[in-house]
Amino acid sequence: QVQLVESGGGLVQPGGSLRVSCAASGLSSDYYAFAWFRQAPGKEREAVSCISSRNGYTEYSNAVKGRFSISRDYATNKVYLQMNNLEPEDTGVYLCAADPNRFRRCVLSDDYDYWGQGTQVIVST
Repeated sequence: QVQLVESGGGLVQPGGSLRVSCAASGLSSDYYAFAWFRQAPGKEREAVSCISSRNGYTEYSNAVKGRFSISRDYATNKVYLQMNNLEPEDTGVYLCAADPNRFRRCVLSDDYDYWGQGTQVIVST
């Protein structure tokens, strides 16, 4: 049973930085793609970034490209999203997702097999 637990959210001022983490357990191998999504109040869930397995392939949405960086630690089964130069529009619940079927080339789409509960990020003065 794959479980994903996010942490690291909080309140940050515009222009600040925050790193959210996703701890994965129950994985059968390293061959999973991971992704970060976010959902703001009253808005649809949107894909933010994804990372493939062992080949370094990543993708970012246009909204966060150049400001966010995704990484993973295979030793601890954790995936990170480093968020810099945060804007109020980045506010939302950040969710981690995993999929064993796209481990070579992740995609920024909704159909991931496993999801976490999310961690709240608020960017405000």
